[in-house]
Amino acid sequence: MDIRQLKHLDALVKTASFTKAAQSLNMAQPALSQSIKRLETSLGVTLVNRASSGKGGNKQLSLTAEGKALHQHALLIIKQLKQAEAHIKSMANLTKGEVRIGVPGMLGSFYLPSRLMAFRHQYPDLKLSLFEGGTRDSLKMLAREEVDIAIITAQDLSPEFDSHLLLREQMVVAMGSEHPLAEQASINLEAFFEHELVMFKPGYFHREWMLTQAKSLGLRANIAFETNLINLIKQVVSQGFAITSVLEMVISDKDDILAKPFQPQVFLDLHIAWKRQRPISQADRAFVDFLMKNR
Repeated sequence: MDIRQLKHLDALVKTASFTKAAQSLNMAQPALSQSIKRLETSLGVTLVNRASSGKGGNKQLSLTAEGKALHQHALLIIKQLKQAEAHIKSMANLTKGEVRIGVPGMLGSFYLPSRLMAFRHQYPDLKLSLFEGGTRDSLKMLAREEVDIAIITAQDLSPEFDSHLLLREQMVVAMGSEHPLAEQASINLEAFFEHELVMFKPGYFHREWMLTQAKSLGLRANIAFETNLINLIKQVVSQGFAITSVLEMVISDKDDILAKPFQPQVFLDLHIAWKRQRPISQADRAFVDFLMKNR
């Protein structure tokens, strides 16, 4: 039994005639008769009553009880098939679909908003679902297929992912204008770790990188504050309670915060990635292409 046979049965019911049904299906009548007969044979039942009326020898067709039951299923299947075809076509035409993306907190707050609005303006029928957290959180969500694409660090890339380099951003030391390090043009790691720090909670690449650097130097990171709220981090820094490291994009001219490069400079490569064995949708592809064109 296949969808064509179900469509043949439906046409037969609507026209009550093999001849008219064949014409509506643009096929030969013998071919239609054979199709229905094969369907009956495969199911082991008679689906169509073929009786002759007296006048003109016209065939009066009706369905058996089995035929009526199958026709009800056929109507549902044909309807669902049409809905599926319409759904997929709308997704292909980018008039329906959802983009699920996992992003690091700093990018979600400072890099993506304007780009998300521009993408939404270009594709108003697509739904955007943004999941914000640390880069490790984004990586886990991508692995669990809770998101379809994610922005992750170069260190997180593996053969299971396809990816594009989205941006390279400098990591800087953020401090208040009255901080003892404020007069220095650049900050080395040893000097950085001499001061109290405000840092993201575990799960963020920045924290992991800093702790790894401290360990390699035989130093201890003096973490005085922990929070994932970027605005709170900036307030703590601006008031001189601690320093931190953030992407350069986080510090604006409006902030009462100084941004100093590390010595030597440190850059973070961020990639937009998706699972190689799980092809992304047309909506996801449109979003990836849009970001790459608007970096």
